[in-house]
Amino acid sequence: MLTVHHARAILIDDETESSGDLFLQNGVVSAPDARHDGPDDETFDTLDASGCVVTPGLVNAHHHLLQTAFRTLPGTRGVPMASWLPTMAAAYARAGIDPELEYAAAHAGLAESLLSGVTTVADHHLNWPGGPGNTDIDLTVGIARAAASAAADLGARLVFVRGSARDDPEQAAQSADAIAEALVPNAAGGVRSDGLLQVAVGPAGVHSDSPETFRLLGEVAARRGLRRRSQANEQVDVAIALEKYGRRPIDLLDEWGWLAPDVTLAHLCAVTDDEIARLAASGVTATHSPACDLPMGWGIAPVAALRGAGLAVGLGTSGGGSNDASNLLADARLAMQIAPLVGAPIPARQVLGMATKGSALGLGRPELGSLAPGDAADLCVWDVSGVADAAVADPIAGLLWANPGRKPRHVVVAGRVVVRDYRLVAHDERVIAADLKALLATRHAR
Repeated sequence: MLTVHHARAILIDDETESSGDLFLQNGVVSAPDARHDGPDDETFDTLDASGCVVTPGLVNAHHHLLQTAFRTLPGTRGVPMASWLPTMAAAYARAGIDPELEYAAAHAGLAESLLSGVTTVADHHLNWPGGPGNTDIDLTVGIARAAASAAADLGARLVFVRGSARDDPEQAAQSADAIAEALVPNAAGGVRSDGLLQVAVGPAGVHSDSPETFRLLGEVAARRGLRRRSQANEQVDVAIALEKYGRRPIDLLDEWGWLAPDVTLAHLCAVTDDEIARLAASGVTATHSPACDLPMGWGIAPVAALRGAGLAVGLGTSGGGSNDASNLLADARLAMQIAPLVGAPIPARQVLGMATKGSALGLGRPELGSLAPGDAADLCVWDVSGVADAAVADPIAGLLWANPGRKPRHVVVAGRVVVRDYRLVAHDERVIAADLKALLATRHAR
């Protein structure tokens, strides 16, 4: 059992807050009157939250963890996506994608995420050994296992999305089925019983994947109860869809059966009012990735309009090839700041809700992203007692408005403390960083 003591404020969800103590037991949030229900030999731990704000753990709904090994590469900043994609592909080829590289990159990306307050990461893995059409299914399973192992080693929740980018459709589907069987066999909704590991499927988008790929991955998802994810309406997606099919991405996704409540679409920068209405009517959810799309010049999603139409909108960092940080709180701040440029302001608490419950709903995980009794015991403790937060009238809103780049003092996942006093409990982050650097050096990848 874990007790969080004396919090200045506790954000239950974006509309509800309390203060004082929070009780966690058996991996979930416990009601105060149930706090002594454990066995006599149960271990008790406490976290002092004096002068702190407690929030649900942040949920990164769209990452590419492999790209943690390829940050700030020359020729990848502020360029059209049509130029960015082959530059990144060449870097992957030089390094050689395999389980060893996946583990090192995911280990670093997930460690950075936890230290930034992100307790759940959805890893949309799109790039596989040998390039499109040459995927070894056993090797793809090994890569998925490596990502899952990195998450387990750190205590993070992981959603591994078996993605595709011009892969052979049948091989992609066979790989997705094999990965689900290896990681979450017979798991309801593709979620392991402890909730720490989930599998989903996700073509990169209509710009790269064929109708057959969408169909076959959709069949795997239907058979195994997996969530479906894709990317839509960044600049290259719209341009290629019009050139190749004479139609826009949303039209194609609708025709291919990928506008449905089990689907989450990332980016959605260039969407029309009519398309927003269609998305809302279909029940899809959305993921906003402003720190990828804005600095790269790939567009800005009209988040206020999407939310106003009734879509659940989450937040994602995307990967290190376009956003060199896994700090979702920083990206939430950016999302709040740029919202008026593409519609209307969004209050800080609602943006925090996007980074928690909004992302969780897109993963089909309603137990994540809030701190009501029975919810998953994932939380962050943010110290707001320093000068960077001095005279802040609303300490919860101040998490975004004040103190850019802040990090949580403590982080808890499934009732287990994984970050204490700004440090990983089980690892030295410098060793993790050095391991990735050394591996890349042996491959002459940097």
